[in-house]
Amino acid sequence: MPTPSSPPPALTEIELEIDGMTCASCANRIERKLGKLEGVSASVNYATEKAHVSAPDTYTAQDFVDVVKQAGYSATIPAPPTPSGDGPADTAADEDTDPELASLRQRLIITALLTVPVIVLSMVPALQFTHWQWLCLTLTAPVVVWAGWPFHRAAAVNLRHGAATMDTLISVGTLAAFLWSLYALFLGEAGQPGLTHEFTLRIEPSHGSANIYLEVAAGVTLFILLGRYLEKRSKRQAGAALRALLDMGAKEVAILEDGTERRIPISELAVGHEFVVRPGEKIATDGVVLSGTSAVDASMLTGESVPVEVREGDAVTGATVNAGGRLLVRATRVGSDTQLARMATMVEEAQSGKAEIQRLADRVSGVFVPIVIVIAIGVLAAWLLTGHGPEQAFTAAVAVLIIACPCALGLATPTALLVGTGRGAQLGILIKGPEVLESTRRVDTVVLDKTGTVTTGRMELIDVIPADGIDRAALLRRAGALEAASEHPIAQAIARAAAEHGNLPEVTDFANLAGRGVRGSVEGAEVLVGRSGLVEGAKLPADLVQAKEDAESRGRTAVVVYHGGSVEGLLVVADAVKPTSARAIAQLRDLGLTPILLTGDNERAAQQIAREVGIDQVRAEVLPEDKIAEVTRLQQAGHVVAMVGDGVNDAPALAQADLGLAMGTGTDVAIEAGDITLVRGDLRAAADAIRLSRRTLGTIKGNLFWAFAYNTAAIPLAALGLLNPMLAGAAMAFSSVFVVGNSLRLRSFRSHADDPSPGDDHTPRR
Repeated sequence: MPTPSSPPPALTEIELEIDGMTCASCANRIERKLGKLEGVSASVNYATEKAHVSAPDTYTAQDFVDVVKQAGYSATIPAPPTPSGDGPADTAADEDTDPELASLRQRLIITALLTVPVIVLSMVPALQFTHWQWLCLTLTAPVVVWAGWPFHRAAAVNLRHGAATMDTLISVGTLAAFLWSLYALFLGEAGQPGLTHEFTLRIEPSHGSANIYLEVAAGVTLFILLGRYLEKRSKRQAGAALRALLDMGAKEVAILEDGTERRIPISELAVGHEFVVRPGEKIATDGVVLSGTSAVDASMLTGESVPVEVREGDAVTGATVNAGGRLLVRATRVGSDTQLARMATMVEEAQSGKAEIQRLADRVSGVFVPIVIVIAIGVLAAWLLTGHGPEQAFTAAVAVLIIACPCALGLATPTALLVGTGRGAQLGILIKGPEVLESTRRVDTVVLDKTGTVTTGRMELIDVIPADGIDRAALLRRAGALEAASEHPIAQAIARAAAEHGNLPEVTDFANLAGRGVRGSVEGAEVLVGRSGLVEGAKLPADLVQAKEDAESRGRTAVVVYHGGSVEGLLVVADAVKPTSARAIAQLRDLGLTPILLTGDNERAAQQIAREVGIDQVRAEVLPEDKIAEVTRLQQAGHVVAMVGDGVNDAPALAQADLGLAMGTGTDVAIEAGDITLVRGDLRAAADAIRLSRRTLGTIKGNLFWAFAYNTAAIPLAALGLLNPMLAGAAMAFSSVFVVGNSLRLRSFRSHADDPSPGDDHTPRR
């Protein structure tokens, strides 16, 4: 441990995985405990269940694990991420094999089966047969003791550390209701045959020993368990982005030793190894091309829509795809040094660095819980000091705890989230959890990736420009036939367009001209497609030169077609804008958002796309590191930023943004890093997602208000001993019905995707 007399030690960064947190106040308590150590700064994220600790290097990770355990929780040191197929990507349990989630689901199902009969019998006098109360006791006992054990354990841990959370109130309320019911059944009058709970709306003192509260104890446990299950299922996705990113890399590689290929696991690949990459395979790791030429599709990492031509001496990046010929590559970086691994680290840091969004229920409960307990103790003392008997005093005190126990609160967030996300799924919008909703209200800037988001992400033939005297259809037919023999994305775009006009002729003597184009014989004549200058002496006519310059000035790619040794025409290829993108931008502006185009493409292409869709601000030629830096810069300037993207290169920026929206037509990495997934791949869904998120957040806030309002308003009645147990039960049931009904209103949410003129109405749609 550091001492005051020691020189300032170097700082080290340590990350811990925390287990046992049940609400945001747990994260705050761990943070405070770690922060009490000399020279230590800690940030605990409840959503990702991780702690990031900055401390002098005189501490060890075990020191912090011990502090967390002393606070009543458990901590482990996560294994370092490695993109090797042997790491977290392969061992991460899915929902069905997650033991904690499976246990919670089992507990919830059994609780529901036991609780529903108790609530029905207690609330419907006509069904209350002789000795019905004893059946209710039999069904309620395992619910309170076994199903409610996680709440009781958490409350005990909180008590040992002098803290109170929502678990404390749930535990005290359910145990108070259950224990008072036991007293009334065994020592009072509630155990007598023929007991009925008469339903009355009169507010008057009641005889406590004749009343039981088993339906309250069981019902509260059921509703809170439902909320915890839904929360846990959502939270366990926090690490999925990192696992998906690591899983992108190749799992095996063919290394070349003494002229012989041998396949080995990627984990055994070392710097200096020479390995073979065939067409269609992923490049195993960062390296330098020793021999061969090809087009490498790096759009997943760089955002550049046009594949990059590589040849001997060029650098290549791991996880990119070899779209052309055979390559021999020497590994220059492996493991955690590769660009893929560095991006995985960026995703992890961006996620753990997100500002913690505390649930409204947790924030309010920090004050609400201690106040309720103090009121209950005060009520008990007041009744005793005013000369009333212990039975009346305990009846009033227990009534305070019971009515304050937030039954509807267990439904407030889950029901709104279920209805909102269900409606969203119908519209192609997947909202990952309540944590992402709060930022949608404050978002003022939306950063849009170009490739695959504003554009289709696939090369398309835009124009065919024949030379004088050349038939346009014949030009496309011959060029398409030749390009069909190539796997280059530009060639495939031309071949697809040509095939739409009929069958293509056969090609003989096909050859790939490295980095320049292709050559072959079509119908007995030589045809070449590629860069200008492929045929010596065959110059482009002035009109084609002008057409080529015009195309390139708009960020498009123009290839020349030669037939029989002369120029036959031009084919213009580009990453086409989605037909709905312009309307989507107008809808985003309608919501008060400022759109910014962010892309790895060149400046001319980016500016042209921006003009077509109505975006004023453009950031072009940016690397993945630049994208996350741009989002951070906007945040530091005071903006609340939403990011829309679909590629691996967007994953760190999606995680860093206040709100990440991933196109569902993109990569799993981007989808897992985003907060909201747009399944349709239609940018108009981004505007719908923000409107739906804002509406769902508003519903959750309304639910939380009324859930507390019902309880708070009834506390004075309970404190005065005027709370009829059936009236209390009815009020709690009505509060739950109200919350569910309020949530169901989200089913009427309508998409604006088909609005004909989204910009006509300038009133922001929320």
